[in-house]
Amino acid sequence: MSTSTTASVSTHILDTSAGRPAGDVAVHLAARAGREADWQALGGSATDADGRCKDLPALPEGTTHVRLDFDTETYFAKKQAAAQQDAPALRDSENGRPVFFPEVTITFAVVPGEHYHVPLLLNPFGYSVYRGS
Repeated sequence: MSTSTTASVSTHILDTSAGRPAGDVAVHLAARAGREADWQALGGSATDADGRCKDLPALPEGTTHVRLDFDTETYFAKKQAAAQQDAPALRDSENGRPVFFPEVTITFAVVPGEHYHVPLLLNPFGYSVYRGS
């Protein structure tokens, strides 16, 4: 929850290739106070069955930039393994990976007192993000 001296962040992931929320995706949160400052790892969480991270750590006072790291490769590998029980899964024939983007990192600027909801729309070969509400 944001205060007048801090910002807050939430996120959720929709798997657009399946048309449903992406559950059990690891998400890591980092922050820094100033463009030249070092990143401070704040912790992480995983999306729930509704694709939401409800327990991301609070941002420290003075945060100006936030980074969300999503472990998409593990998510798609699990999804592919489940699909292979019934039929062979399609793979990226160039590199043998089940997903083109093994991780997604989103970096954005924040100001104190604001809440930032950052949804990730995800599929094996692309993604999109935006500032939600």
